[in-house]
Amino acid sequence: MVNAYRDGLKKGLPIGLGYLSVSFGFGVSAVNGGLKALWALLISMTNLTSAGQVAGLAVLAAHGPLIEMILTQLVINLRYALMGVALTQKLGRFPLPHRLLAAFGITDEIFAVAAAERKPVTPSFFYGLMTLPYLGWALGTLLGALAGDVLPASVSGALGLAIYAMFVAIVVPAAREDGGVGWAALIACGLSCLFRYLPLFSFLSSGFSVIVSAVVAAAVMALVRPVGEREGASS
Repeated sequence: MVNAYRDGLKKGLPIGLGYLSVSFGFGVSAVNGGLKALWALLISMTNLTSAGQVAGLAVLAAHGPLIEMILTQLVINLRYALMGVALTQKLGRFPLPHRLLAAFGITDEIFAVAAAERKPVTPSFFYGLMTLPYLGWALGTLLGALAGDVLPASVSGALGLAIYAMFVAIVVPAAREDGGVGWAALIACGLSCLFRYLPLFSFLSSGFSVIVSAVVAAAVMALVRPVGEREGASS
């Protein structure tokens, strides 16, 4: 059990270091958006979703309604439910209480490492795998929030852009492997610009425009270029 936890710690160390730098940008953005450092820290300690937290921060800053927050988080974080279902094929003896706790720690990177394991994933290994990413995400948020309180506005604003670079780093490699992902991103960007600048759509808040853009872009590409056809074309 100890060896499995230690093995998980080792494999989670690179993820934790990456989360430390990315969450620093979230902490800066949270303070710039009007949140106190403590609230920013609590958000990262009770959530482990970079895209979801950034989108939620935008809804909070715009004083959006609760339903907007719910729909935003549902659209953005639905992939974690799919990852959890896929990961069940790799689990060893994993009682329900452990599954519920491990579900909290599923992220894109943690899922990728756990899914790549050749042997069944045990609770001890998964807890070790999620420990450093969780601590790195929380610590980075706190450091960023504290830095945002003391740094000049121009510097903290520039650091706040770092988290958006992470989104680019996520989309670009996937788009290079699958052109459908790139087209979906372009469609979503185009729709977002229309919602932002056309007076016709002024009734849509920023949070709802993100939801509509993401859902419409995904639906269009699912109809035009389904995953099965793209996989068949590439094989």
